[in-house]
Amino acid sequence: MFYTDGKLQFPVRVDSPDPQFARALQQAIGGVEGEIRVAMQYFFQAFGARGNPKFRDLLMNTAAEELGHIEMLATAVALNLEGAPVSVKEEVAGDPVASAVLGGLNMKNLLSAGLSAMPVDSDGVPFDMSHIYASGNIAADMAANVAAESTGRVLATRLFNLTNDPGMKQMLSYLIARDTMHQNQWMAALEELGGPTKVFPIPNSFPQEQELQEFSYAYLGFQQDGSEPAPGRWSQGPSIDGKGNFKTVVPQPMGQKPVLGPAKPDSGAQAEQL
Repeated sequence: MFYTDGKLQFPVRVDSPDPQFARALQQAIGGVEGEIRVAMQYFFQAFGARGNPKFRDLLMNTAAEELGHIEMLATAVALNLEGAPVSVKEEVAGDPVASAVLGGLNMKNLLSAGLSAMPVDSDGVPFDMSHIYASGNIAADMAANVAAESTGRVLATRLFNLTNDPGMKQMLSYLIARDTMHQNQWMAALEELGGPTKVFPIPNSFPQEQELQEFSYAYLGFQQDGSEPAPGRWSQGPSIDGKGNFKTVVPQPMGQKPVLGPAKPDSGAQAEQL
């Protein structure tokens, strides 16, 4: 069950409306790094969460918060568009193509949404849910969430540096702070699940003796001259999960040359392929 009280999670104020910045903000709504992505990701992870119910609560609470972020950003987009200088609006009326290029206005915001936000990215491409990761494995999902919040925070900091509007900077400063918390809470969840030595490799329910263990901790180098790659933490010493030791291997081909059977009749292949 979800409720709304009609109030924004955090104040949204636009001091100097800017249609170009409204377009940039659309990336934070409907881009692959945006709030629709994380809200839906956390919801669907929660819907399929099994085991200790506190992880489902964590996901649901954060998903609900992200819906509030969408509302904030959509309000910011609308305020930046509706308060745009008259000269920009006149350009739109007189020459839509020139306005789209010079004024930075995404024409979908005008033509399809009446100067309001849309579930699209900064180029007007609709968010299609292809970046929602909900595996049913709580540790894999938490690791995916760290990455999602990291790219979201990168985007928010870029937007912060794109604007001089004090109201927009204040809103983005809040969103950046929440990204900081979310990165930390997902890492804390992984720690509560046991940390690297118990969580990894994911899934930890699969017996490692059934994998080809000589390759479990081998860093493979594919330099053309056959030399070893530059060493790093990932190429030598104890593995992060504590279950092996990294080593560097310059591999030789172990498989055969692939030989496929003939094409099937009536498959559209050439006669020479049959």
